[in-house]
Amino acid sequence: MVLVILGFVISGSLGAFAYFLPAFMTAFGATGQKSDIPVASATIVAATPTPAADAPFTVLLLGSDDDQKFDPDHVLTQSMILVRVEPAAKHVTMLSIPRDLWVPLSTGGSAKIDAAYAYGGPKAAIATVERDFHVHIDEYVWIGLRGLTRMIDLLGGVDVVTSNPVLDDFYPNDVDSRYPYGIKRVAVLPGPQHLNGKMALEYVRSRHSDLRGDFGRSFRQQQVLLALRAKTKYLSPADLPDLATVLNGEFKTSMELDRIRHLLPVARQVAPEAVTQIVLVGGYTSSEQIDGQYALVPIWARILPLVHQSFP
Repeated sequence: MVLVILGFVISGSLGAFAYFLPAFMTAFGATGQKSDIPVASATIVAATPTPAADAPFTVLLLGSDDDQKFDPDHVLTQSMILVRVEPAAKHVTMLSIPRDLWVPLSTGGSAKIDAAYAYGGPKAAIATVERDFHVHIDEYVWIGLRGLTRMIDLLGGVDVVTSNPVLDDFYPNDVDSRYPYGIKRVAVLPGPQHLNGKMALEYVRSRHSDLRGDFGRSFRQQQVLLALRAKTKYLSPADLPDLATVLNGEFKTSMELDRIRHLLPVARQVAPEAVTQIVLVGGYTSSEQIDGQYALVPIWARILPLVHQSFP
C-alpha cells in the first residue's frame, strides 16, 4: 500500500493499481489489518474531508528509526518531507525538513523537530510542522526502517546515480543486530549504482562525511524515493501478498482507500520532470549546541517565504 501512496505523491505512474485495488484490500485483510484503512498497528490521525479530485493537497512523509533502541510508540523521525500535489497542474513539490531544526513542539517546549513524532506520534508531528511552517497538512504517511529495506528488496533494488557518495566509519549497526548501539563502516561509491534494500538504507541514513552534512542526506532521501517510484511499474498482482507481509507493522497512514481510488487517475498524468525538489539548505544561524545537542536554529524570516512559494 505504501507504494500506492509514495508512488502517487512523488509522481509515480500507478494507473494499473486501479485494477489491482481489490487484490490489495484482500492481501492486507489477510494480515489482520483493517480493510477500510490499510495500516498495521497504526495510530490514525483524523483526515480532513475528501476534497474534489483536482484540489491540491499536502502530505507529510515520515521515516523513522524503529530498531531496538526505541519504544515503538516513541521513535524519532529520520526524515520529514512535505509533499504538495497539484492534480490540475499535474505538478508535485517535495520539500525536506532538516531533522536537526530546533523548533517549538506542539506538545510543549522546544527540541529538534525529529522529536515531534517521538513525543506524540503523527498527530504531534503534523501539528508541529503546521504551526512552525504555517502550512496546512491534509494527510500523513509513516514508514519504518525495516519496511523501507524490505520494500526495496521486494522490488529488486533501486537504481541511482550517487552524486552524494557515502563513506561513513560511524554508521549505526542497529537493524537486526544483537547490540543496537554498535557501529560499522559503510560505503556507497559515486556514479551509477544498483542498491539493494540494505545499501539503499545506508545511502539515505548515513550522517557522516557528506560535505553538505544533513542537507546532503536530504538530497539522497529524495533521490531514493524517486528511484523507488520508477520501480513500481514492475509490480504485478502476484506480488501483493508479499507486499502486505513486508509492510506489516512498518506502515501507517491517514489516507483512506476511497481517496486513493479517486486520486489514482491523476498519478498517471504527472511526469517525472514535473516534480520540484527542495532542500532547505539556508535560513539558519550557525549550528549550535543546545541542551548538549547539535541543532540548527532557524531564521524564520528567510525560511517561511521560501516554503510558502509552494506550500500555502
